[in-house]
Amino acid sequence: MVMPIRYKDVVVDGGYRLDMLVEQRVVVELKTVDRLNDIHFAQLLSYLRLGGFKLGYLVNFNVRHMKSGIKRIVN
Repeated sequence: MVMPIRYKDVVVDGGYRLDMLVEQRVVVELKTVDRLNDIHFAQLLSYLRLGGFKLGYLVNFNVRHMKSGIKRIVN
């Protein structure tokens, strides 16, 4: 999903691209990295704040057990 950036009266279309938006409420950011870094959390938190969403998940597929690759973020 493409999310525009809004600042005062200026709108920039295509500013951010969300990997998944579930039921217009939950942002899911998909990754395939060795480990999740602070920049990944900051990216998701930016999406949550800019879109006015309260809940997001970081999902890393490069893990042995899927349970250890899912992180929940609340704005």
